[in-house]
Amino acid sequence: MEKKNCKALHPQSMCPAFGGLRVLTRIDGSQVCLAADQGCLYGLTFVSQFYAARKSIISPGLMNAEISGGTMIDDLRRTVEEIALDPSVRLIPVVSTCVAETAGIAEELLPRRAGNAEVVLVRLPAFQIRTHPEAKDVAVATLLERFGDFTAPKKQRSVALIGEIFPLDAMTVGSILQKIGVSSVVTLPGTALEDYREAGRAEVVAVLHPFYEKTADLIRSNGGKIVEGNPIGANATAGWITRIGRALGLESEAVAAVAQEEAAKVRDVMGRFNTLDGRVIVAGYEGNELPVVRLLLEAGLEVPYASTSIAKTPLCMEDDRVISMLGTEIRYRKFLEDDMQAVEEYAPDLVIGTTSLDSFAKERGIPAIYYTNNISARPLFFAAGAATVLGMVAGLLQRKDAWQTMREYFEGTRQGLL
Repeated sequence: MEKKNCKALHPQSMCPAFGGLRVLTRIDGSQVCLAADQGCLYGLTFVSQFYAARKSIISPGLMNAEISGGTMIDDLRRTVEEIALDPSVRLIPVVSTCVAETAGIAEELLPRRAGNAEVVLVRLPAFQIRTHPEAKDVAVATLLERFGDFTAPKKQRSVALIGEIFPLDAMTVGSILQKIGVSSVVTLPGTALEDYREAGRAEVVAVLHPFYEKTADLIRSNGGKIVEGNPIGANATAGWITRIGRALGLESEAVAAVAQEEAAKVRDVMGRFNTLDGRVIVAGYEGNELPVVRLLLEAGLEVPYASTSIAKTPLCMEDDRVISMLGTEIRYRKFLEDDMQAVEEYAPDLVIGTTSLDSFAKERGIPAIYYTNNISARPLFFAAGAATVLGMVAGLLQRKDAWQTMREYFEGTRQGLL
């Protein structure tokens, strides 16, 4: 049988709606009503449960009859009312995906409240939102626009963090910012709807990931101060703490002392890995790849190529400038084929990428791990993050010959099955 290769380019992202569902299903008291056809309902329910949503998704299960027959809005309203019968439900996000958006959903035809719950329409069509990280931005911005307490006076010395981060990172940020005089910190996306209200009163909002453009624009339009970047690596850690302190008008000497102290801790960690040597490709699709690349470069590793699924935004310009200056080729809105070509061209010692790219690398005897489960699911910030990431990378590079051994052991098996 003749093997035919697909000539189309393959963008790297989950269904965008998945990103929004990650945000919405984790809010305490929320129950999603998904406006989607049955195929999308099945797939999105599966991936949401796989990534620990721990709650069901309810849907009227739209098919051709409902969409073409004009009953879709009535079906959604009925489903919302049924969900609202549960008194524990406080939020009903109506998530509109491709089919529903194409048919048309008028927000004014949905109730703003049902039972004890607020009802919010969140539009997440894949033909409008390119990637699942950017869908997180849409979900957070939609909730902030509805619930953010922007009209109240700003809470002095308060910070809101925007970005899905490891729980230990959130705790570490809170403890370190407290040392420079910050009074309170909330993190979005989070599990408490009250955090969205409180974020509207934050004096400073630290946007940790560069794809939260809509959220940043909303905050700016309501008089909020934005701090960009994040504390990954020694140099970025010092700069981030300094920018937070400056934006809040905190005592500069105290801020500088903490900034230098935390940067020194990161450098101490890097000193324990001063024998690290190797060529690494980073090619995830979460939108937070560039700071990780900075950390690897700062630790002395070679990173000739890095890619991400998101677009180049003003929020990532510092990382882009530093990484480019250090010789890394950066690819935004990447395709799988871009990453595969980079593996062939640069012959890395380690690939940290998507599952498809990892398979491609392993077939060539190159160590490869899934970015999402191995990087995004670990602490990244400050010294603890550096120790975690560099320790994992060091272990993989030390055992890199094992991949080639496995390839040689199974040589011919795969080809014989084709």
